Amino acid sequence: MNNFDEKVKALFAKHEVLISRKNEPVEDSNGVYVRYKYPVLTAAHAPVFWRYDLDEKANPYLMERIGVNAVLNSGAIKWHGKYLLVVRVEGVDRKSFFAVAESPNGVDNFRFWDYPVTMPDDVVPATNIYDMRLTAHEDGWIYGVFCAERHDSNAPAGDLSSATATAGIARTKDLKTWERLPDLKSKSQQRNVVLHPEFVDGKYAFYTRPQDGFIDAGSGGGIGWALVEDITHAEVKEEKIIESRYYHTIKEVKNGEGPHPIKTPKGWLHLAHGVRGCAAGLRYVLYMYMTSLEDPTQVIASPGGYFMAPEGEERVGDVSNVLFSNGWIVDEDGTVYIYYASSDTRMHVAVSTVDKLVDYCMNTPEDGLSTSASVETLKKLIDRNMAIMK
Repeated sequence: MNNFDEKVKALFAKHEVLISRKNEPVEDSNGVYVRYKYPVLTAAHAPVFWRYDLDEKANPYLMERIGVNAVLNSGAIKWHGKYLLVVRVEGVDRKSFFAVAESPNGVDNFRFWDYPVTMPDDVVPATNIYDMRLTAHEDGWIYGVFCAERHDSNAPAGDLSSATATAGIARTKDLKTWERLPDLKSKSQQRNVVLHPEFVDGKYAFYTRPQDGFIDAGSGGGIGWALVEDITHAEVKEEKIIESRYYHTIKEVKNGEGPHPIKTPKGWLHLAHGVRGCAAGLRYVLYMYMTSLEDPTQVIASPGGYFMAPEGEERVGDVSNVLFSNGWIVDEDGTVYIYYASSDTRMHVAVSTVDKLVDYCMNTPEDGLSTSASVETLKKLIDRNMAIMK
């Protein structure tokens, strides 16, 4: 074996150690969920044969030819007994693409499929696509709804940062071959759109996030709701806000639906992200709410504050101080695997149960929207506990 072959062998051996590493639950828990010690996916998890040309004649120095910058913001689905993430993989060239990684247990040993997803273009090709939400719909298709980003054609000459966002829609039966449908038509830009898993009044239902610009929500009031008759030519004609933004809260700048909600006997469980401005820039956290089974637009529980926020090394990365989730999986026994990205860099998992998440939503006090209201809420809990401790 020559030196080149030895280096290749060492690359594969190091990669195998990483992806086969057993993950460990973190014992320090708040009782709602358990974080895990190691990220489930990082840039280093990308296969060696994605990044290196293994032909000695073409690459005698064994240089990395195609760099992977980050692995983030994945959709999630249980498929043939495996836990699958449709991951946003971002190259060092800033272009993102989708790739499928699968695990036997949902917490470790995630391995990418050999090839990334070949996603057909819309009529107007997008420069970048990312952040897919997966929905196994009752119509029999698995839908992927994602952001399709293009340069703003109305931007002034020389402005190469202004962009527009639409919701791309594709569907599949095997997560390998995808049929691209026309992008969702809407009067506003849409970056965070999620398909509800069931028909509502015989129509497809979307959670939307209307915003005036690519970054700024502007007049967009929060998480919206829209019904669409034909998903193959989806258009938002009427849209109403079901989950609003509020001043001086974790969602004052903007908020958006994460994965599609989980149906429980007591209502639909929702995971969302909230954004506020601070001295360090925009801070993204995750929060939860519940809606009625009879009317999914009716919020029935709204626990105050964030559900998860960046901790420790999660706070550092390409876009620091950010948690974002667009995928979770619920098992038959009620276990919930929450997949979230930290600082637009890597993927993690936290584990809870349906019962715990419903309890959290139904019994955590709402945000009273002022200091005095928060103090009164705290005093009530203290009074109850003082009585118990006597």
